[in-house]
Amino acid sequence: MSTPTVDTTGLAVAGTVPDAPADPSQTDAVAAAARPRAPASLVVLAALAVGYTLWATQDLILPVLLAMFFALVGNPIIRVLQRIRIPRFVAALAVLCSGLALAVLLGQQLVQPASEWIREAPRELRSLAPKLQKLAKPMQDANKAAENIARAAGGENTSRPVQVVRTEVNDPYRVLTTTPRMVASILAVVLLTFFFMVYGQDLQRHAIALLPDRQKKRVTVEILHTIEIEVSRYVLTISVINMVVGLVFAACLYLGLDLPLDQALLWGTLAAILNFAPYVGPLIGIVVMLLMGFSSFNDPVQSLLPAAIYLGLHTLEGQIVTPIVLGKRMALSPLILILALMVFGWIWGIIGLLLAVPMLVCVKIVLTRLDGMEGWAKLLE
Repeated sequence: MSTPTVDTTGLAVAGTVPDAPADPSQTDAVAAAARPRAPASLVVLAALAVGYTLWATQDLILPVLLAMFFALVGNPIIRVLQRIRIPRFVAALAVLCSGLALAVLLGQQLVQPASEWIREAPRELRSLAPKLQKLAKPMQDANKAAENIARAAGGENTSRPVQVVRTEVNDPYRVLTTTPRMVASILAVVLLTFFFMVYGQDLQRHAIALLPDRQKKRVTVEILHTIEIEVSRYVLTISVINMVVGLVFAACLYLGLDLPLDQALLWGTLAAILNFAPYVGPLIGIVVMLLMGFSSFNDPVQSLLPAAIYLGLHTLEGQIVTPIVLGKRMALSPLILILALMVFGWIWGIIGLLLAVPMLVCVKIVLTRLDGMEGWAKLLE
């Protein structure tokens, strides 16, 4: 085997070294054509494996995601404090303590009316049950008649009653095991949020330094910066809008329906929290407001007013206020949004419903910034 001869410029002129294409784009095209494609079955199996991993490790993943989300929202406030010569450590501690103090203060104001309503609601709903049964009696009679006809057609004895056996397992140690785990998760979220606020930028900088070339570093920095700005702006804007909706709803209950102030604030806060989960939250809110109306008022028309007011405010906010404030930049397809809410709600429960929209926003920003993925970003709109 002969060795290739090399001229004074260091380029191979003889031997087995192939000629490189002159155009770099041709090299990229050849590499893309030579890259093997995974079969569809492998992609489906990988998606199922990822979904199962997200569900099985939710006790570990959810505190980290919540901490990253809270740190992402608090970083713009920390930067503002840093501009007035406040150290990042002190600024992060101030933002975190302010958020915790606000949550504790809000909880103290709402614990008493919530506990009173929970204590009185079963008695009120029991008194409401005969009225609802009377309204549903024609449908129940028709259902029983249809069951009798089906049994007679199948040759079954229609006189034999159907026996329903209900079993319930009461675990007295469940509370003792669940409460410490919940407290540990809350502490983990608080500590991780603080450390992400203080050391998140250093971790991000060191991770970007591991990328191979300058172009990828620049694109990654742009994507992370855009995600932080857009998600923070989206969350703060939606929070202000939902807070206004909750205050207006509480004012309507207090001034228009003569509901006590503490209960009006309770239902206004619940309306604001449920509004963070699009479509699913308002549906739950309408059902809750119907139950609240029937348990608080005797007049049937007045009982429907809380749900009607809530539906009107949500329609005004969802169709007019939010599109005008956020614009088309943060628009998401309702179908994609509902599918994401179903998937994340099934995997992670209530927390998944709250994180679905910010995660979709992050995915859309990443797809918009990557070359060749603009079509997938348009698919989310």
